[in-house]
Parts: sequence; structure tokens; C-alpha cells
Amino acid sequence: QVQLVESGGGLVQSGGSLRLSCAASRNIYGPMAWYRQPPGKQRELVASIPRGGSTNYADSVKGRFTISRENTKNTIDLQMNSLKPEDTAVYYCYAETAAKSYWGRGTQVTVSS
Repeated sequence: QVQLVESGGGLVQSGGSLRLSCAASRNIYGPMAWYRQPPGKQRELVASIPRGGSTNYADSVKGRFTISRENTKNTIDLQMNSLKPEDTAVYYCYAETAAKSYWGRGTQVTVSS
């Protein structure tokens, strides 16, 4: 089993920044990612990062968000800049192993206009 614990959410004004962190309870050799679920909408991919290799971003966050990974600490971060009200959502950490995939409980990000 893998536990994923997110931190760093909160309330911020439009144009502001937040940094989310996710800590895994053990080494993850597969990809990790951040997803989000806006109010009343489906969960969507924000950004993903393999253990080694190139990152992937949703078009809506390209140029504003940066995902990073520290394999020695089993963590991923999401630096979010130039936040917009439409970025308001619950943000979930995701990790994939050879056996199964795991989700964190989520952290709320609210961007006020």
C-alpha cells in the first residue's frame, strides 16, 4: 500500500501563487501526477511527471504551473503561478506502481477574483 499526503492548498487572490506538495509513503517507480476537480465538474489531469523524463501539462496551465519531483524524498510539488478563479478546485496527488494506482485525499485551492 501507498499513502499520498497533499499539503499547501488554501485561499489566494487572482494572480497569486501557491505551491502544493505531495509525499508518498514509499518509493514510487511509476509516474506521478496532479489532478484537480473543479466544483460540479469531472476530475482532470493538471500535470504529470515520470520518474525520469519529460513532463506533461494540461493546456489550461501551461506556462503557469510547474511540476517537479524529488525521487530521493518520494515527493512531487506543483508550483502554481498567475492563478485564476477557474483554477479553483480540489487538487489530488496521484501515483502509479506496477500493481495499482493511488490517490491522495485532496487539498482545496480557492482563487478569488
